Amino acid sequence: MTPGTKLGPYEILAPIGKGGMGEVWKARDTRLGRDVAIKISAEQFSERFEREARAVAALNHPNICTLYDVGPNYLVMEYIEGATLAERIKEGPIPLEEALGIARHVADALEAAHEKNIIHRDLKPANIKIKPDGSVKVLDFGLAKMGGTPAAKPEDSPTLSMAATQAGMILGTAAYMSPEQARGKEVDKRADIWAFGVVLYEMLTGTRLFQMDDITDTLAAVLRHEPEWEQVPAQVRRLLRKCLEKNPKKRLRDIGDVWELLEETPAALSSPSRSRFSWMGWGIAAIAVVGLAVFAFVHFREAAPRQPSSRFQVQPPGQSGGGQFKLSPDGRYLAIVANDAGGDRLWVRPLDLLQAQPLPGTDGASFPFWSPDSGFIAFFAQGKLKKVAVTGGPPQTLCDAPSGRGGAWNADGVILFAPALTGGLYRVPGAGGVSVAVTQSEKDHRFPEFLPDGRHFLFLCHLCTKPENEGIYVGNLNGTPPVLIVPNDDSPATYVPSTTFGRNGFLLFRRENTLMVQPFDPVKLRPLGEMFPFAEQVGTAGTTQGTAAFSASGSGVLAFGSGGTGGNRELVWLDRAGKRLGVISSPAAINNSAVLSPDENKVAIAISDSQGNADVWLQDLIRGTMSRFTFRPGLNRSPVWSPDGSRVLYVSRSRSGAEDLYLKPASGAGKDELLLNVGTNAFVYDWSHDGKFILYTDFQDKTYYDLWLLPLNGSLKPIPYLQTPFNETLGQFSPDGRWMAYASDESGKWQVYVQPIPPAGAKWQISTAGGSQPRWRHDGKELFYVAADQKLMAVPIKMGGASSLTFEQGAPQSLFEGVTFNVGQYLTFFYQPAADGQRFLVNAPAGGTSSTTPITVVLNWQAALKIK
Repeated sequence: MTPGTKLGPYEILAPIGKGGMGEVWKARDTRLGRDVAIKISAEQFSERFEREARAVAALNHPNICTLYDVGPNYLVMEYIEGATLAERIKEGPIPLEEALGIARHVADALEAAHEKNIIHRDLKPANIKIKPDGSVKVLDFGLAKMGGTPAAKPEDSPTLSMAATQAGMILGTAAYMSPEQARGKEVDKRADIWAFGVVLYEMLTGTRLFQMDDITDTLAAVLRHEPEWEQVPAQVRRLLRKCLEKNPKKRLRDIGDVWELLEETPAALSSPSRSRFSWMGWGIAAIAVVGLAVFAFVHFREAAPRQPSSRFQVQPPGQSGGGQFKLSPDGRYLAIVANDAGGDRLWVRPLDLLQAQPLPGTDGASFPFWSPDSGFIAFFAQGKLKKVAVTGGPPQTLCDAPSGRGGAWNADGVILFAPALTGGLYRVPGAGGVSVAVTQSEKDHRFPEFLPDGRHFLFLCHLCTKPENEGIYVGNLNGTPPVLIVPNDDSPATYVPSTTFGRNGFLLFRRENTLMVQPFDPVKLRPLGEMFPFAEQVGTAGTTQGTAAFSASGSGVLAFGSGGTGGNRELVWLDRAGKRLGVISSPAAINNSAVLSPDENKVAIAISDSQGNADVWLQDLIRGTMSRFTFRPGLNRSPVWSPDGSRVLYVSRSRSGAEDLYLKPASGAGKDELLLNVGTNAFVYDWSHDGKFILYTDFQDKTYYDLWLLPLNGSLKPIPYLQTPFNETLGQFSPDGRWMAYASDESGKWQVYVQPIPPAGAKWQISTAGGSQPRWRHDGKELFYVAADQKLMAVPIKMGGASSLTFEQGAPQSLFEGVTFNVGQYLTFFYQPAADGQRFLVNAPAGGTSSTTPITVVLNWQAALKIK
């Protein structure tokens, strides 16, 4: 390995160190523009690396080094400026107050690890860094694979390990190993407490506690020698004796108790400092202790002062996202659905860190929710309900969920979820299995949230048969009829316990653009008093109706955003190299592609408003003007031009949930003509060039999304084109009308296919590594699609004559990347080629920048409430 070497997206810059397990290099993450530390193993990904990856990824603490990424034989970690503790000790003994400040940080890191049943096993000064601001980071949780030679220096000896925690194996670095490690016995967290004592002794004396010439003698010293207690200050002898008990049964059991063993507590305990602690400092500390005692006596019966609320913003990762997110129950993490170069997937953002980490294997994720212990995230993807550990690892499929709309997980391990766009709620064990219906509905129940008893739950009845029945309900796992508690609402609700309101708590939900707070009795299951606003301009989760961009935890953390990923988009012309040729629209919430008229003089666009409604607008490219085209209430979307450009088709969804296909003259004059009631969540995709057929998709409970043909001559009776147990969407007629290009997830991954019209048994897969959004060039000689990695691809096509089913495809060629095509969206297009295939009209982030929406996080949000 040399500087300049590329390791995936990481460019090696300079060496940092070398040990028995491999090398550590400083590198540059070229994607995110940050420096990182890469630890490279001498071998392919080993059991040791897997253990370290799991351990470090599970830890989220300011005194623990952050793990960013894992490669086949390397770990990518936080790059930390500053000297190691070993380098600091070389300068000489560390003053007591400074040493205890460093030790405090180290102990805090160990305590956080031990709470997750993670043992460091290799704590030593070389694995502790002191940053320029004085804070401390503990590195290298886990152990290196066996390596090195017996002649190595004991303080730099390779970590000795085979299979972690197995009896009979020697683990740890010799000079800092506990006696039980030296004997090859099984160890627990008390081994870290021993190492902590050894490190503290070394800080205070400037000498290694078990200094011998080789590893064998060092291990013998660990087993037999006693420290020279007179070499350390009297205040810490009791502490060190308890940490350095050779019998682990007599040793201190919990690192958090170590400070109770100090004979006296220096004032500088909480942070490292290079200053000397004078007699005046001790005097001030003594006076402060007396003062605090008097204060405690006077105010012992007074309530603790109420902490103020505070807020900050979190920028979602990737190029678009911010509408779908969920706080963990403990309030420490945000799970965010965001779109980067790999498409929509889950990211986890610890709220005390600046970076979010993607969770591999969560491609296509939507509507995440957490396990009650904050250890797992459940989500919907590829027609399934899945779960993944917050620490990473392969996701586990729990059950079918063709188009999930939210879920909740109670302390008894029951998951309650909405598996589809229509119908009731179902339950399934947290370990997976067969789902069972809990509620019944001919429309849709969605976004359940458990109440504190774990039996009752909130949910939203969306687009009910009767509008007056819409709203937030309370249901019961025993299947008793649900009760409407907040009528006429189109937002899910969350219950949070109150810190100021006795046993009662609050419902949070969105009404229009406002986040509302409703006092609520969780025992009698009823609202109390009047609701009141908390935050304005709270949006929906993207363009999905019946959603709200907010989340709250029981720990007092609230997060909300303006929601959506389409609120700052514009239409741009790009050439085949991805160069921007011009912008044709103002920034807006454009929720699908621009649809060019056949003469390419106009564009039809669907634009959403803040209420989740939408209308079709027409952009005149010659005059540079835009005019509203549809005026029906509800959601008007999915426009398609007639072959001669004289009319425009669109789908309209009313408040009752009915979806109808309408036809209207492109001039805007005349009435909207109802062609067909098209079903559930329908999208119209194309109009055949001969004018005989309209192509659309809609959703069925058993066959999911199917492609349908609507003949325009005769009875207007739909004909199924593709109706399978999989999803088929985004269909496009070939220019000669004999072939259909479409996207399907039949392989378990979205790919682009071509079949004859009507299907004749022959089928060609066009995309090679995932793809969607196929579009034909006007002459049929090329087929374009968007690959899973956001690249726009072009495939040469050769088709036989009118009587032939001959079809030939060339190798896909990458045209350009770097534009957010929203590859996770499998129902709408985000681009259209010009007739000659030399330009592309793209729905792109405005100004070419990220379209992520910041998420506002409020800590202790209830402190801002004024409740009598």
